[in-house]
Amino acid sequence: MKNYFWLLCLFIFSCSPNPEIYIEHVEGYWEIEEVTMANGSKKEYKFNETIDYISVNDSLKGFRKKLKPGINDTYFTSDNAETIQLKIEDNKLNIYYTTPYANWTETVLEATPTQLKIVNEDENVYLYKRYTPIKLDLE
Repeated sequence: MKNYFWLLCLFIFSCSPNPEIYIEHVEGYWEIEEVTMANGSKKEYKFNETIDYISVNDSLKGFRKKLKPGINDTYFTSDNAETIQLKIEDNKLNIYYTTPYANWTETVLEATPTQLKIVNEDENVYLYKRYTPIKLDLE
């Protein structure tokens, strides 16, 4: 019976996703959908005034910036941005943030073409959906 337990554990851990596949999906425009707090409570976001834009280069460095979306692919922003670096550590994809005022780390739990799930140091889980720009036919 013990052998079956160890085989089951080996199967479960061998099926965990490779965090490298998340890297290609992190970049882009993201809109927060919900936050699950460490205590289990949830906060849903039906409407967002701002979205996050994440840019990552080939050396896995980049920035995250808050944007206010306008119409027809226009965005309003300040010059403020958080410097980021992506690193794979202990079979996890971590995002290291740096500003003049603070440094912190978040871990990517899942990244697909349509969804991004991140946990922060306080164990709050942020669920984002890919932002769809507002398009209006003005003619």
